[in-house]
Amino acid sequence: MSAGLLLIFDLVLVVTLIGLAIAALVSPDVRRAVMLFIAFGLWLALVWARLRAPDVALAEAAIGAGLGGALMLAAARRAARQEAVDGQTDARGEEG
Repeated sequence: MSAGLLLIFDLVLVVTLIGLAIAALVSPDVRRAVMLFIAFGLWLALVWARLRAPDVALAEAAIGAGLGGALMLAAARRAARQEAVDGQTDARGEEG
């Protein structure tokens, strides 16, 4: 592969990675932010693979995007459920 083509590929990786990071940080919707974080982790795994670090790439994909994303999705789901329960109580703290 030519050096110019690899440079373009690297630039696309970096720009997309930065875009995903910014989008995840400014997203008002928690669920969307978690999905963007998972995409960020998978894209970062591609960056590690491009840097010829396959062990780090696999760890990032499995732990960073996979396990971390699953835990964050579960936490977001639990928080949404808790907000729904809290919304069912009135100002005095009584249900009804």
